[in-house]
Amino acid sequence: MINNWLNKLERKYRRFGINNLMAYIVGLMALVYVASLAVPGPAGVIPGLMLHPQLVLQGEVWRLVTFLFIPPSARSIFVIIVLYLYYIIGTALENEWGSFKFTLYYLIGAVGTIAASFLTDTAATSQYINLSLFLAFASLYPDFQLRLFFMIPIKIKYLAILSGVFLGFNLLFSPMPQRIFIIVALLNFILFFGEYFFKTVTRRTKAAGRKREFMSKARTREGPFHRCVVCGRTEEDDPQLEFRYCSKCEGDYEYCMEHLKNHEHVRNNGNNN
Repeated sequence: MINNWLNKLERKYRRFGINNLMAYIVGLMALVYVASLAVPGPAGVIPGLMLHPQLVLQGEVWRLVTFLFIPPSARSIFVIIVLYLYYIIGTALENEWGSFKFTLYYLIGAVGTIAASFLTDTAATSQYINLSLFLAFASLYPDFQLRLFFMIPIKIKYLAILSGVFLGFNLLFSPMPQRIFIIVALLNFILFFGEYFFKTVTRRTKAAGRKREFMSKARTREGPFHRCVVCGRTEEDDPQLEFRYCSKCEGDYEYCMEHLKNHEHVRNNGNNN
């Protein structure tokens, strides 16, 4: 349903997609990072770009856009690595979806963050937008490997699961404004992948139910494998018992060794001898 809606939007508004969007965003993040090194501190560049609802209402409307270009707070080498990872993730998503859908995904994330910031009166950066990109990439390419600490190979799906656990923890135990912020800020991921995960969970639940039903029926059919037609004893009565089919009986009639040669032979015409 959501995919059909997205496809209709793409056919109608394809021209509004921004090619290489992530390259522009990462480039601006790099410029902001360099500028922040020149003008650090509370009165520096980054505080002037953050999304503050009250300051926006006072006329600093540029914050509605500039918060998107705030780089991750880390040392130089790690900033370079993270920005490169952002570029890889964004480019892969654009290649997978096309420029329109990727632009829409990013736009919904930005609008969601702005809405969450105003709803909760909380300052914001592009943290949850970048997280939504990461989760989308991990959903599409779960086996993509990263080198943790430059040495340990780890599939990105495990990092996404870990991120999901932290998000779940915050949703359960954070104050209500923070819960609202997380949900609204991640609306893009929910819209694009909610239906997929719902169908996946439903399919797996049904499969598990069918498996339980099959196992239940199998258990009801369980019983002794061998049973003597004459005395009714089975291998459960005596594990040492041996059983054979009689070659003279017409049909599958099994006997213990005691009665194999000491029974009336069964004929299809109903006569025994």
